[in-house]
Amino acid sequence: MTLLSVEDLSISFVQYERGLRRVRLDVVTGLDLQVATGELVAVVGASGSGKSLLAHAVLGLLPSNAVEGGKILYDGAVLDHDRRGELRGREIALIPQSVTFLDPVARVGKQTAHAARLVGHPKPEQAMIEAFRRRQLPDRVARLYPHQLSGGMARRVLAAIATIGRPRLVIADEPTPGLHEEVVAETLADLRRMADEGTAVVLITHDLEAAVDVADRVAVFYAGTTAEQVDAAAFSGDGRRLRHPYSQALWRALPANDFDPLAGSQPSPDDLPTGCLFVDRCPLAIDECHAARPDPRRVGDSLVRCIRA
Repeated sequence: MTLLSVEDLSISFVQYERGLRRVRLDVVTGLDLQVATGELVAVVGASGSGKSLLAHAVLGLLPSNAVEGGKILYDGAVLDHDRRGELRGREIALIPQSVTFLDPVARVGKQTAHAARLVGHPKPEQAMIEAFRRRQLPDRVARLYPHQLSGGMARRVLAAIATIGRPRLVIADEPTPGLHEEVVAETLADLRRMADEGTAVVLITHDLEAAVDVADRVAVFYAGTTAEQVDAAAFSGDGRRLRHPYSQALWRALPANDFDPLAGSQPSPDDLPTGCLFVDRCPLAIDECHAARPDPRRVGDSLVRCIRA
C-alpha cells in the first residue's frame, strides 16, 4: 500500500534583491515520489537536486518565504500544513543529516526519554533503554553527552530518538557521510530492518552504491525534478535497464563501473533551460528535447521523464 505519494511537487523561494526588487527562484520544478509501507526507497542525485527540500516539504519545515505547488498525499489523504504538524515526530520522523541536532549540554539518554514523552509513551525511561538496546548501544551511553560519542554512536542515538514513537514513515537525510565503512553498513542495515518490519523508509543519500544494496527502489533527482524511479536491481551490470541517460551516467561514473564522469554541471535554478532540464548534457538530445519539459511516463519497470527513454 502506498503510504507517501508526492505528485509534481514544486518549491520556489521569494527573495528581495537590491532596490527591493522581488525575485522568485524556482528550485524544485517537478518532483514525484511514491513510497509504500514496508519499502525502502533511496533518493539520489547531486547537491542542489532537491533531495533535502523534499524531506523538509513532507515534514512541513520549509521556510516562510517558500511557495509550494503540486500535491503530497499521506495514507491517501492530502498532507496539508496542519496535518504535517500533527504527524511530524509521531507518524512521520526525520533522521537528520547532522549530529548537531543533538543538544550539546544534555545527556543523550535524557534527550531520548524526552522524545518518548513528546510522543506520549507511558514509560519514557524504559522506552529509551529499549531504543538503545535495539541499536546495540550499551546502557552507559545514556549517561554520555553528544561530544563523548563516536560518529557511529551519535548516528544510532539520532535514529533512536527519531523512531522512538514507532513512526510509519521515516526520512533519513544523508545519515552516513563521514562515517567508517562498517558504521555505514550498520546504519543502512538498521534502515533496511525498519522497512522489513513494516515502516516506509526514504533514504536520501549521495552514496548510490550503498543505496542500491539496501533499497527496493531508487528515485534519481536532477535539478529539482525526478528523472527516474526504478527498481534498485536495475543498477547492475552496464546499466542498460536504466531508462534515463542521467541515471545511466551516474551508474557509469562509479569507480566500480566505467569511472566515466559526466561532462558539464547541473543547471542553476536562476538559469534553467526551457525544455528538458538535462538537455544541455544529454548525448541523446534532439530538437524536441529543447521545446518542453517531458512528463513522467512508464517505460518498462521505470517511471521516467525523458522522451528518448
